Amino acid sequence: MKVYQFRENQDNFSYLTLCEETRAAAIIDPGLSVPNRVRLLDIAKMDLKYIINTHRHSDHTSGNSVVKKNFGGVIVASEPDGRHIHGVGKIVRDGEILVLGNIKLVFMLTPGHTPGGMCIMAGSEALFTGDCLFIGDCGRTDLPGGSDRELFMTMGRLKELPDGLTVYPGHDYGPKPCDTLGNQKRNNKCLKANTLEAFSALQ
Repeated sequence: MKVYQFRENQDNFSYLTLCEETRAAAIIDPGLSVPNRVRLLDIAKMDLKYIINTHRHSDHTSGNSVVKKNFGGVIVASEPDGRHIHGVGKIVRDGEILVLGNIKLVFMLTPGHTPGGMCIMAGSEALFTGDCLFIGDCGRTDLPGGSDRELFMTMGRLKELPDGLTVYPGHDYGPKPCDTLGNQKRNNKCLKANTLEAFSALQ
């Protein structure tokens, strides 16, 4: 599996996940410049299966239509957030698996930043966290549909995942663009908060 990380606007991240054996690919949280970035990689023979939105906010969905026009693919979102995203062709639920060549994409409903926020675990290597978890921080809860309690519960769920996963966040807000989940469990204040009260004090 190959993961390409693209910086969009000032600090957004978009991702291309590619099964190198089959050329099956997924683009996660596409920005408007993603088609040009993909062409520069000289992997035009990829077979784009999915355009995945981790949540409904426009900075993570703005490139959906231009990516679909250029490469095809089915727009994927959760049911709670998908109703706010134009052109969704596949609704996924908590625990659902989509196959990307030889890679299994496992979808986890991780609310708190938005009601339908999702993380996507790609094989045993990558965890795409959108605006749920950043490097050293987590998503805000003061936007419509946000919830301290739900995001705190989401942090607990993420702590149960394997340490070796690489966290690929939706924004470049930390000291580095990605990190292992194990390092984040040890160093991320949001994952270290043990009570809802302590977690809420960080927001």
